[in-house]
Amino acid sequence: MQTNGQANNAGDNDNGMPDFNAEENISETPHMTNALEVEEGEELVKKEQQLNEMRDKYLRLQAEFDNFRKRTAKERLELLQTAGKEVIISLLDVLDDSERATKQLDTSNDINAVKDGVNLVFNKLKTTLQAKGLKPMESMHTTFDSDLHDAITEIPAPTPDLQGKVVDVLQQGYYLNDKLIRHAKVIVGK
Repeated sequence: MQTNGQANNAGDNDNGMPDFNAEENISETPHMTNALEVEEGEELVKKEQQLNEMRDKYLRLQAEFDNFRKRTAKERLELLQTAGKEVIISLLDVLDDSERATKQLDTSNDINAVKDGVNLVFNKLKTTLQAKGLKPMESMHTTFDSDLHDAITEIPAPTPDLQGKVVDVLQQGYYLNDKLIRHAKVIVGK
């Protein structure tokens, strides 16, 4: 049915008969809109839950990192305070031997016994330090290296093969666990 030259009504089909499916389509449109709103609402709730979970994870991670930072700072402070403890404990035996040697110096008249005692104490000290990783630098008659040596002065080389090499060592250089801890003070031949 057409009225005033207008197209078919939404409820009529091409034959002018009422289209029952059209009414269902018309009536379903508000239901579809409600369904979309419900889906969007559920999706929004899911997104909010994800956001809350991520926020919670972030806060926990930040708290863990703060705890880690505080714990490592405390451990580092303790390590610095007790870093030399092991070396000091190992040197106490040498200190005891040195005290005994000092007492012997006061009472002994035998110079050879005193020399032997001092040498024993020195060797014990040297052995203890080497056990802790201390190693003396070999500098004598080696090529001068400014990364390892501090040149105090230059003197004429006694032989031509000692030019640019260490002629004398005034103060020994040392490595601790293969890391340079003190440069050798040397005299270089020119």
